[in-house]
Order: sequence, then C-alpha cells, then structure tokens
Amino acid sequence: QLQLVESGGGLVQPGGSLRLSCTASGFFLDNYLIGWFRQAPGKEREGVSCISSSDGRTYYATSVKGRFTISRDNAKNTVYLQMNSLKPEDTAVYYCAAASFTTVQPMCARYEVDYWGQGTQVTVSS
Repeated sequence: QLQLVESGGGLVQPGGSLRLSCTASGFFLDNYLIGWFRQAPGKEREGVSCISSSDGRTYYATSVKGRFTISRDNAKNTVYLQMNSLKPEDTAVYYCAAASFTTVQPMCARYEVDYWGQGTQVTVSS
C-alpha cells in the first residue's frame, strides 16, 4: 500500500520555525517529484513548494519565498519543509504529495499530483 505520512506540525509563535517531514511507505520517493501544499479554513488548497525527483529543481509560492526551504533525503525516503519566520497567515493543514510525469511548477500550481498524504496541522499564534 502506497502511503505518504507527514509529521512535525504543531503550535509555534510568530517568527518561530518548524520542520515538516514527509515519509513514504510502499514506494521510493526518489522516483517522484514531491510537493508541499496547504489549506487554511475557508481557503483553497495552495501549492507551497515542490522539488524535482533528480535535478534539484524547486518551486516556491511567492508567499513563502525566502522563508521556507524544501529538501529531500532519498536514503531516508523523506522530504522536508523547513519553515522559518513563520507568520499567522501560514496557519493551515500542510499536505505532502507525490507526482510523476510532470515538473515542479505545474505540480505546485495546477495540483498535478498522484498521491496525497493525510496532512499535519501547523498553527502560528501567540
């Protein structure tokens, strides 16, 4: 059974940091593009950041550029999202996703995704 499992969410104060992890079971992430998406209450799902399977290309939403960093450790079958300088507007459920036969920009911008994780809550509040 193919699964993506997110972890690392929680409550953090504005200006703080969190690192989200996405671990795969049942398949190897190094064959897939991996992306992080988020959805806040009452808002549409947004592509936050995506990373290619092999050449290191990345995509970031304008709202997180310079604050978030996506990376992958294929040996651990895990992708990370380092989130710094967090703002209350970053509060959302964050989802990990995997895709093939696409590239980072359409994956993030048009949700060209094959598999979704269940999500992890990130709350930024004082």
